[in-house]
Amino acid sequence: MKLVSYAAAGGSRAAALIDGRYIDLNAADPTLPITLKELVALGPEGLTRAAAAAKAGKPLAGDVRLLAPIPDPQKVLCVGLNYADHARESGVEPPPEPVFFCKFPTAVAAHDDVIRLPKQSAQVDYEAELVVVIGRGGRDIPKEKALEHIAGYCPGHDVSARDWQLNKPGKQWLLGKTFDTFAPYGPALTTPDEAGDPHNLKIQLRLNGKTLQDSTTAQLIFKLDELIAYVSQVCTLSPGDVIFTGTPPGVGMARKPQVFLKPGDVAEVEIENLGTLRNKCE
Repeated sequence: MKLVSYAAAGGSRAAALIDGRYIDLNAADPTLPITLKELVALGPEGLTRAAAAAKAGKPLAGDVRLLAPIPDPQKVLCVGLNYADHARESGVEPPPEPVFFCKFPTAVAAHDDVIRLPKQSAQVDYEAELVVVIGRGGRDIPKEKALEHIAGYCPGHDVSARDWQLNKPGKQWLLGKTFDTFAPYGPALTTPDEAGDPHNLKIQLRLNGKTLQDSTTAQLIFKLDELIAYVSQVCTLSPGDVIFTGTPPGVGMARKPQVFLKPGDVAEVEIENLGTLRNKCE
């Protein structure tokens, strides 16, 4: 099942995407939560009820403006250097354990939102990523139970200001990664039953129609269960938290000549079974 958040008069509402049409889940079953964050917190039982509501509900009329699947995550966690080839193209050896950083929730953007290129950076780079959305939260989650805490998956784009990330005093990893709109993801959350094996999905980034990243999540150094177990040693994961799991090789910084995002560019991240995230740069 594919689930989305859309903009309504009262705020964000959850809907299912079926055959190109959107079914408001709370309208179909008023016992369901209104928002997708509240829905995923119910775990598998909530998703089962949502599937039944989607089959019984009526499609929304008119245009639907999508938001990020979880528009207001408590945490946006990111993993660096999680594909061996990308680590090497960045000039470093693959790390012996996961490298985590974060973005602020103000960086979150939706499918078809504009990526705003800041005047403070001349080296804004692209990074296609598989995004995990947490359903059931927890602390010290065992690796063997970790996948049970995932509500679903999305295409994501970890936009990066390389001149801030790498060249500022102290290397401003956080600030270079967290300009507003630097964490678009969506358009939909695909539940695990429909996503297939998350460790064997084709992932691509196209810039103005040209494929610049082309890999598979089979190349992840640290698998999703490892990432969730590792980071939950440090912080309690909450329903609706999102994890950007790393990018494959082909980023603009490593190309010769280098390729950085510029106004008018259209970036697309496509992941097998999950759909295509599209954003224009301005």
